[in-house]
Amino acid sequence: MPSREEPTAPSGKKKRKRRRARLIVIAVVLALVAGVGYGVFWSISTVRASFPETTGSIQLDGMSSPVQVKRDGNGIPQLYADTAEDLFRAQGFVQAQDRFWEMDVRRHLTAGRLSEMFGSDQVETDAFLRTLGWRETAQREWDTKLSAATKKYLTAYTAGVNAYLEDHEGKELSVEYAALSFENDYKPQKWSPVDSVAWLKAMAWDLRGNMQDEIDRSLATSRLSARQIEDLYPAYPYDRNRPIVDRGAVNPLTKEFDPKGEEQPTGVDAPAAGADSGMGQGLRSGLSSLSKTLDEIPALLGPSGNGIGSNSWVVAGEHTTTGKPLLANDPHLAPQMPSLWYQMGLHCNRVSAKCPYDVAGYTFSGMPGVVIGHNADIAWGMTNLGADVSDLYLEKVTTDGYLYDGKQRPFTTRKETIKVAGGKDRTITVRSTKNGPIVSDREDELETVGKKAPVGDAAPDRGDGYAVSLRWTALDPSHTMDAVFKLNRARNFTEFRAAAADFAVPSQNLIYADTEGNIGYQAPGKIPTRGEDKNGKPIDGRYPAPGWDSTYQWTGYIPQKALPYEYNPKRGYIVTANQAVVDRERYPYLLTNDWGYGARSKRITDLIESKIKDGGKISTDDMQSLQMDNTSEIAKVLTPYLLKIKIRDGYVREAQELLDGWDYTQDSDSAAAAYFNAVWRNTLKLAFGNKLPKELRVKDQCLRVRPADETGPVEDLDDDSDLITECGERDKDVAQPDGGDRWYEVVRGLLKQPDNDWWHTNGNQTNRATDNRDELLARAMKDARYELTSKLGKDINTWSWGRLHQLTLKNQTLGTKGPGFVQWMLNRGPWNLSGGEAAVNATGWNAAGGYEVVWVPSMRMVVNLDNLDKSRWINLTGASGHAYHEHYDDQTSKWVKGEMLDWAFSEKAVDGATEDELALTP
Repeated sequence: MPSREEPTAPSGKKKRKRRRARLIVIAVVLALVAGVGYGVFWSISTVRASFPETTGSIQLDGMSSPVQVKRDGNGIPQLYADTAEDLFRAQGFVQAQDRFWEMDVRRHLTAGRLSEMFGSDQVETDAFLRTLGWRETAQREWDTKLSAATKKYLTAYTAGVNAYLEDHEGKELSVEYAALSFENDYKPQKWSPVDSVAWLKAMAWDLRGNMQDEIDRSLATSRLSARQIEDLYPAYPYDRNRPIVDRGAVNPLTKEFDPKGEEQPTGVDAPAAGADSGMGQGLRSGLSSLSKTLDEIPALLGPSGNGIGSNSWVVAGEHTTTGKPLLANDPHLAPQMPSLWYQMGLHCNRVSAKCPYDVAGYTFSGMPGVVIGHNADIAWGMTNLGADVSDLYLEKVTTDGYLYDGKQRPFTTRKETIKVAGGKDRTITVRSTKNGPIVSDREDELETVGKKAPVGDAAPDRGDGYAVSLRWTALDPSHTMDAVFKLNRARNFTEFRAAAADFAVPSQNLIYADTEGNIGYQAPGKIPTRGEDKNGKPIDGRYPAPGWDSTYQWTGYIPQKALPYEYNPKRGYIVTANQAVVDRERYPYLLTNDWGYGARSKRITDLIESKIKDGGKISTDDMQSLQMDNTSEIAKVLTPYLLKIKIRDGYVREAQELLDGWDYTQDSDSAAAAYFNAVWRNTLKLAFGNKLPKELRVKDQCLRVRPADETGPVEDLDDDSDLITECGERDKDVAQPDGGDRWYEVVRGLLKQPDNDWWHTNGNQTNRATDNRDELLARAMKDARYELTSKLGKDINTWSWGRLHQLTLKNQTLGTKGPGFVQWMLNRGPWNLSGGEAAVNATGWNAAGGYEVVWVPSMRMVVNLDNLDKSRWINLTGASGHAYHEHYDDQTSKWVKGEMLDWAFSEKAVDGATEDELALTP
């Protein structure tokens, strides 16, 4: 059990800082007491009770020697220990000090136990998560997969968390527990090593690949023909947006990827237009419900979508001012309060086999080790590879089992009891087939999945319809937790690749640099292989497959040695930004057909090449500036067409003229950026959005359309007697068209076809029908003018992109659904942001739902391999998860402006930056 010794007196500078913080807290609490109206007195002690001790010393049972916790002026801790076990025990304690509420919510999420904290509203989410079995998979990893060393570190980390819990409860843990106490008597249980492992499943879910595309294509069949659906999923533009690895081949004899090998065309067919979806109305209805169920989980982690990805790039020393590599990374994830990331340094006082860690970077609260960062020898970054690692299967089921290769097989079942705060327990039965858990069991509407699915002659009698099961690599136990520790102690590219081999899910692009001057890339991950159907066509996983036919089973996994990599490529840099990893026609395995389309990667590549041509050099400042590049790639393509259109209405023409001479940058104070993005949004709505089925459109946005059993595009409002009112069903943050770079490619191709059917719209009460490209674009410009007039005012001189494009940071639990005064306490913002969808500064927004920021660069870093102490980093929020702590959001204003903090690494530099020091002693 921890015990405390008297803390050392803070310096005068620290006293002044704390006095200011205390005055702010007093003012806030007085405002709360005066204005809450709930009859609840939130005292200063309630707000401050959870603030951590950061000076003096605390005794922890189990420590073999003291650990020093040195925090800089932003509260970022650097830990120094004699043994690895002490180091990770201290990491658990310190993360619990700053972020235990976040950790507790995460473990309840991954275990499907949110109802224990938040009551009956979370029962359906818990039921779905129990069906997926994240926690069960994590337990199997602990039992059967993880190395002895990893289990030792996880056990030490767990002990550190529990040491903190032994001495803290209720408001002493966080103000959220004080708020929660008004609703129920919840008290957190002890931490478990499996709680840490399970969080990797949640991250894998956020980055799971093309499952949503698979569902969306299927749902689209109710309104669109096979050809129209393919129009909306164009082929990747390899000729324009180069893949990450632009040369090399898999040796056909050794099955090993050779980055210098001769590229041989594989003869792989591109997906056939209108691939056999087998989607009837019954199945579409089921998938719609499944889609809505899936959306509930990312809503807790943050919205998923086309923008979830990241940027990373590394430049070799031959092209840098330092003579050694520079590496940058900024993962794009949903904005959260506090940030998903927690900055930290983990240092052994003497690096040895007994204590092999000297590493710093971004960690996950609730999990030991560093996920992204650098040690004394190497640096690494990550972006989402986007591999297709999940498939939906249609299942022919009865009450007793399911059909597989002509035989009835029994389900694998287990019972799960969901405890509900303030309510009765609920018990569910999870059924699984050979393909995976039946996810359709969690929604009544899904019982009729596939009722009319035309899946071909081989389909069994549909009876009451097909169920839907999920095959996903993250539901198989893996060594990913081992990979984290291996990355942390890797010293060269060979050891880095060995660590990557264990990184099963989520499948990430890993970039690399070292202090010896080398740069590299490795595509890791457990990525399934698929065979051919009975007609000899490759099975590509783009649509749900018939689960009763073993032909559609995965045939294995891509061999690790065959996954693409690069080491010191001649061009002297590597860029990964969710573009294609390798040319599909020159690689024998299917990674996915649903890449990001490379808008960001091309922009980054262009900027790097423009800087290094003729011998130019890239500096750390250049890397930081590149991360803030706001250029809109679609604006470069579309704006010339907009400027050529003759607008007779002077009111609209006044707005059109904003685009004349615009440089396509999306600064927060730009009126032109505001208008262009409004035109883009309205163009997408007119050409595509109003023609999509209700399951893909924004919830409660209603149209007059033809009945769903007719094929062809949805019509706009007119007075035809056979039209019905149909309202959208999808959350605005994940609706379509989202405006991401897939839609850039769609529109880029159609702009050269001015009479294409997609430009056709019917008229309504206020607008004439459009018959071609220019008429639709003219209408979009008009609609945008009036939309911005209503949002920003008549005077275009007062318009700005940032007033539309705002970021609000929300606590992901009580900050979204708690009482209003609690949300006011926990949330921060709004901030007016620059950047935009598919820009390098990827402050993403969903064009179907509005202009609000829904994903962001969740952190930014630039690592200087010549002098690690001259590296830079920034987090979206701050180190602390405690509302009104001075480090709750102290990095956000710098993040908004593109500023970064100095990143001290050496002990001398850390000591120079230290403002608070705490000793954790035996």
